[in-house]
Amino acid sequence: MNAPEYLFLADVQSSADPRQLAIQHVGVKGVRYPIRVAAADGSTTHTVARLNMTVALPPEVKGTHMSRFMELLESNEDTVSEETLPNLLQDMLRRLQADSGRIEMEFPYFIRKQAPVSGVTSLLDYDVSLIAEKSPLGSVSLTLRVVAPVTSLCPCSKEISAYGAHNQRSHITLEATLRQPFAIESLVRMAEESASCEVFGLLKRPDEKWVTERAYDNPKFVEDLVRDIALRLKNEPAIARWKVASENFESIHNHSAYAEMWGCNE
Repeated sequence: MNAPEYLFLADVQSSADPRQLAIQHVGVKGVRYPIRVAAADGSTTHTVARLNMTVALPPEVKGTHMSRFMELLESNEDTVSEETLPNLLQDMLRRLQADSGRIEMEFPYFIRKQAPVSGVTSLLDYDVSLIAEKSPLGSVSLTLRVVAPVTSLCPCSKEISAYGAHNQRSHITLEATLRQPFAIESLVRMAEESASCEVFGLLKRPDEKWVTERAYDNPKFVEDLVRDIALRLKNEPAIARWKVASENFESIHNHSAYAEMWGCNE
């Protein structure tokens, strides 16, 4: 039997490169792929992720094997979680014969929420990122990033107005480098519980009354939002490093109010 023809094709990527310049990140970017994500209650949610996958390339090698990144996705049968993504990264490094690399996946994540008065349920979407990375001499780090929409009401507007106060929808971004698994839902709740009020996909009239009055009774500057969340992040033993940012899309200006802070936990 004759050997397959592909065995005799030139492997140009593996040839030597005379320039002797290492590349820190090379790979594929913007790959859309269906994934299963582990939820806090043990269930699985289906979504579509946009992935960036890169490895470091030694100075003496001409190119990496791009097809192996896609082979990695096709061979993965695990549900994506804080526990399985580092394993996927290690598999990628083995396939690409690299000592460092990074996998970043961004995806919409849906949580079913219950309205505060009527009890009607609806799905609300959140932007989530999971990032696994290994440096040449380090261990694998895992970062979880969540963008949660909330309501914020201006304390100054409430104080100076005879009635009413301006409010806006805000996007709170929480980013945590983890020591141990930490649920997506837990980061979301930090943002929502620290806001003037959380938002919902579906509300009935009694619910609208409740969220309006809840926000009015709980005014927050953008500075208040990030400081309140930072206090909670600082007290989480599962989190090694953190960053929190809030962008308030102002209802009385054509610009946003913004605050950001970060830190490390002992």
